[in-house]
Amino acid sequence: MPRHKTGVDTLTAAKQRISIAFDDFKKVCVSFSGGKDSTVMLHLVMEQAIRRNRRVGVLFIDLEGQYKLTIEHTMRCYEMYKRNIDPLWVCLPLHLRNAVSVYEPFWLCWDPDAEDAWVRRPPKMAITDESYFPFFHRGMEFEEFVPCFAEWYSAGKPTAFFIGIRTVESFNRHLAIASRYKNMHEGHRYTTSVCEDLKSSNFYPIYDWATSDVWKYHGKNPELPYNKLYDRMHKAGLSIAQMRICQPYGDDQRKGLWLFHLIEPETWGKIISRVNGANSGALYAREHGNINGYRAIGKPSHLTWKQFAYRLVSSMPKKTQEHYANKIGIFVKWWTERGYSEGIPDEGDYNLEIAKKIPSWRRVCKTLLRNDYWCKGLGFVQQRSEAYEKYLALMRRKRGEETIVEVEEIKS
Repeated sequence: MPRHKTGVDTLTAAKQRISIAFDDFKKVCVSFSGGKDSTVMLHLVMEQAIRRNRRVGVLFIDLEGQYKLTIEHTMRCYEMYKRNIDPLWVCLPLHLRNAVSVYEPFWLCWDPDAEDAWVRRPPKMAITDESYFPFFHRGMEFEEFVPCFAEWYSAGKPTAFFIGIRTVESFNRHLAIASRYKNMHEGHRYTTSVCEDLKSSNFYPIYDWATSDVWKYHGKNPELPYNKLYDRMHKAGLSIAQMRICQPYGDDQRKGLWLFHLIEPETWGKIISRVNGANSGALYAREHGNINGYRAIGKPSHLTWKQFAYRLVSSMPKKTQEHYANKIGIFVKWWTERGYSEGIPDEGDYNLEIAKKIPSWRRVCKTLLRNDYWCKGLGFVQQRSEAYEKYLALMRRKRGEETIVEVEEIKS
């Protein structure tokens, strides 16, 4: 969908969108991460809430292994707006992706069994009781928690959920706005209806802001707090477009892991004993080639790409082996039924491989070297946790065994 100029500046447009949400919904909740975008959005929403003498829910999902500066900033914002917010600071054991380790491809933040190793203690206001939310179960995925929370918080009443995404940051975020097939509130493109009853909606009031717009707002409103972590990122040499605050161990986020020990060495010392592979991830996060599977990769000259793929799988822990073997098996079978009856080639046109238009064993190797757990490089999407366990059980039944065939036995 093409962009169209409306003749209204982004700040005015954002305020208008927020005002509409307050007009049309009695319940309002802000999804807050402590980053620059959600901070701007929080200030804009609270400006409207204070003017209308309304209370607003503020959801902060604390992932434990985060920057201390982000936690301090979040505390400042909660304190600043305490008269008009219902604080929802969540410190629960969520299942999080760990892309820096094949031995522990996931880790459990706030794991009760690892309390002695926690990076820090939850704040007093935090929700730590696992029975607080009726839908919650230990090890729940972050992506599962968010929609379940939305349904719980709305309690069947029309609710506006503010989310601070901007379309310039990713194609998926652009699609959240531009999709022609989504349900919207009153036809507003910057909204997406959520929950089965469609009474509640996500609002993206700053979706069209450029990164420079965010910092102009912070610069023109010096009395409002912003996360000082960005000052340290600037001193480390990052441009404003490169500065991101998120759970730093994910598939894409790990590229910024090298910053952690520079910005907060006191926190980093606790992180490396809490998250498996964090230290090696920080050392090699920006490397290209076989270390992380970024850009061009190579293989031993005496092996084919197929042999190299099996060699890589065989070097992994048993559980991880099974996971990748299942994914690779489905990938090969899918393409075998679609024009590659004699099996997928060892390699093909590199640009077509990158575009995911043709299969190859080189693509498989790149996925393995990237530690791409969900195999998005092979066309898969992330599975929901409970569904994925059922999927594994089904695969075992189909094979008629409990573990994969030893990869050493597979002939090239």
